[in-house]
Amino acid sequence: MKKPHVVVIGGGALGLSTAFDLVERGAQVTVLEADALGGGSSGRSVGVVGSQMTDPFQVRLRRFTRPRFREWEALGLAFNHIGYLRLARNEDQMSRFAQSVALQAEDGFEARLMRPDDIREMIPHLSTDGIAGGLFGPDDGFLDPYEMCTFLGDQVRARGGRVVQFCRMTACRRVPGGFELATTGETITCDAVVNAAGAWAPDVARQLGQTLEVHSERHEAMTVLLEKPLDYVMPMVMDLAEGQGTGLNFRHEKPGELITEVHKSAPGAPEDPDNYNDQCLDTTREYLAELLLERLPGLDDARLGRGWAGLYPTTADQLPYAGPVDLSEPGIVTAGGGGGYGIQLAPVIGRVAADWVLAAASETIPEAEILRPSPERNRPRAITPPEQSHAGI
Repeated sequence: MKKPHVVVIGGGALGLSTAFDLVERGAQVTVLEADALGGGSSGRSVGVVGSQMTDPFQVRLRRFTRPRFREWEALGLAFNHIGYLRLARNEDQMSRFAQSVALQAEDGFEARLMRPDDIREMIPHLSTDGIAGGLFGPDDGFLDPYEMCTFLGDQVRARGGRVVQFCRMTACRRVPGGFELATTGETITCDAVVNAAGAWAPDVARQLGQTLEVHSERHEAMTVLLEKPLDYVMPMVMDLAEGQGTGLNFRHEKPGELITEVHKSAPGAPEDPDNYNDQCLDTTREYLAELLLERLPGLDDARLGRGWAGLYPTTADQLPYAGPVDLSEPGIVTAGGGGGYGIQLAPVIGRVAADWVLAAASETIPEAEILRPSPERNRPRAITPPEQSHAGI
């Protein structure tokens, strides 16, 4: 197709990253967002971007994201390079951390191993009880996810794309050569559609005549208010590696304030994105307080502040979706299921989804073809029995 018209449904991190990639490569793009940009899961994220992973495929995925974020930072996106520390519970994990250091070094990224003494020197308030060491990336950090969405929306517009907010698709009809989308605002004819609707992606898929399995998993975050500002910047700290650890993570937000959440996944029944409690539960506040007192005993005078709940759109195998559900229908492409890594993987998911739209394959990153929501992957996620999970996490 010469300059195809692509409608991207969803104005979150994945949809806007896909739209940016498409418009940059010459496509005519319209973004449809049912709310404001970043009004769904993206805007409720803690916005962490890091490469400290042990799975080689996860590290390789981030080979594309890091340069993209640097490019966007040069264009004006604020990125706080506070560093990212992933904690290890044993020497076996430390050996895999060493392999991650080598993998990242191949791409020119800095990462280093840390032992408990190094960690305490960098973060004096942190207890290293039960910790064998850590994997630290000094260039990692965080951004404001709402700001990222508005920034990308502006970049799409600046390149000739169209961004329509507070507009929902209501029906889809096949027409010769493409699709006719009925919306709450207008009727749009296009050549291809990208389903990047986050927690609403299954509903959008049904309107497009497809079935998409995305599990909307509830997660909660809170601020930690300090009695007085720290005399150093707290990096992002993640107490989870290969399923071991509490999943507690926390990072600097601003002087006198941290942000914390539990990343570990133990999903119950999926949440309804149109009707869920977006406030923190008391049980979650108590659980987080216990974990923080254990890991940050030096901040015993801190207190939990405001909190909020958001949804992780997840898949059965915990890998994101990027590609068509049905190869016989290449004009409908999915970009979703990023879970707790949606913000930091948005550039690579957007690139792969745009590849499928424009080239009917993951041509830029061939190994990412496994992200396609094939019948083997596009299946319901198992639900953890209530007695094995923690309410609100």
